[in-house]
Amino acid sequence: MPLRSAQTQSVVGGLVVEPRFQWAGVGRVLHETGWASAPEFLDLPLVPGSGREVPPWVLAGPVIARLSELLRAARRGYRDRVGDLVRPRGRILWAEYTSERMPTGKWDKLPCRYSDLDTDPKLKRWIRWGLERVRTDLVNVGGRDPLAMHLADEAARLLALIPESPLFPARRELESRLGRRDVLATAAITRGLHALGWLVDERGLGGGRELDGLAWSLKLNHLWELYVAAHVNRLARQIGGQLYLGHRGQTVFPLHWTDPGFHSLGHLAPDLILRRHGELRIFDAKYRAHFAELDEAGWQRMTEDVRDSHRSDVHQALAYAALFDSPKITTTLVYPLRPTTFLALRYRGRDVASAELFHGGRQLTLELQGLPFGGLQLSAARFA
Repeated sequence: MPLRSAQTQSVVGGLVVEPRFQWAGVGRVLHETGWASAPEFLDLPLVPGSGREVPPWVLAGPVIARLSELLRAARRGYRDRVGDLVRPRGRILWAEYTSERMPTGKWDKLPCRYSDLDTDPKLKRWIRWGLERVRTDLVNVGGRDPLAMHLADEAARLLALIPESPLFPARRELESRLGRRDVLATAAITRGLHALGWLVDERGLGGGRELDGLAWSLKLNHLWELYVAAHVNRLARQIGGQLYLGHRGQTVFPLHWTDPGFHSLGHLAPDLILRRHGELRIFDAKYRAHFAELDEAGWQRMTEDVRDSHRSDVHQALAYAALFDSPKITTTLVYPLRPTTFLALRYRGRDVASAELFHGGRQLTLELQGLPFGGLQLSAARFA
């Protein structure tokens, strides 16, 4: 974030606020989550000189991910085409056939004008321009950064899918498309057009074209949920099972109140649900320091506010378990840990704490689990 001088009111420096639980690097965390949580770029002045410190993928990663979605979701429509076809369709251009094809011996090909289903050609040309711009900046400023090289390769892969020539998307045209009230416009299209707008505004890649960097922020509670989801997804692929994601609306359970005008919560939505054989696992990611504080201070020395907050987490986890009738349910609260704290706890076998409840013929296991924010992976044995 930029800092202003009290005397001149001009921007003279910047402030970086890092996450309290540390991580292996914001780029690595974003990469592991599939760039699902892009930085929010703030409407603030550029931070002088910070372009030297900001990695090139701060903007490149989200832009490439959004343009990839845009390329897949771009609306298809009917376009007029003219071509030589062995099997004619549409309207045969007989004048061209008799004057050009027959004299040259191309009797088997008929020139036709026909309508064909294709992606918006202008939109594809915009996407190509954006990918070329990002890839050029990554190659120029990424150096040997492995993540920048990976993103440059991903941009090159997408460019190979677009044979059209690049076209610069004017800001007015982008705003016009974003302003349309089109019920068919998907979130992917809107996100992709916004990403093109970042490039049109010459924001660079946090230092790609200028030494002044952008002011940006990340909502770490949401990023933590996505990071835990990516971690559980990797483990699910190792051991099998069906995974349902809360941030995609796959775990929503509506609450039907007797009086619609007098109610509190409208639904329950666990972050993650994993079904595997006869076992059901529920995960809820909490960006709080409860797990570390329980180990360092113990329950009795925790403040009343922290204890109340932790009780709410446990009650929420148990409420999620009540939604299902599986004979064996494990519900896990996942808290972030500093890497050093996690390694110390794991060495002592205390990175997971559990309690078992047996009621009504069901086995319910409540778990508290600590997980480092990037850089370390847990074994799938925890799921066995």
